[in-house]
Amino acid sequence: MEAKVNKDICIGCGLCTSICPQVFVLDDDGKAKALPNKNDSQAKDAAASCPVAAIEIKE
Repeated sequence: MEAKVNKDICIGCGLCTSICPQVFVLDDDGKAKALPNKNDSQAKDAAASCPVAAIEIKE
């Protein structure tokens, strides 16, 4: 599974980082980013919870 954050859409609310801190962190620009080579079942929950649908999960 690979997570990707569209930084053009991300508003930096931090919901994904609170749901799945193993995969998502806030970058220096205040927007979320997905850590490479991280896999966690909660990443799908974080993607589903994103208020602007900025997270894509690829199996």
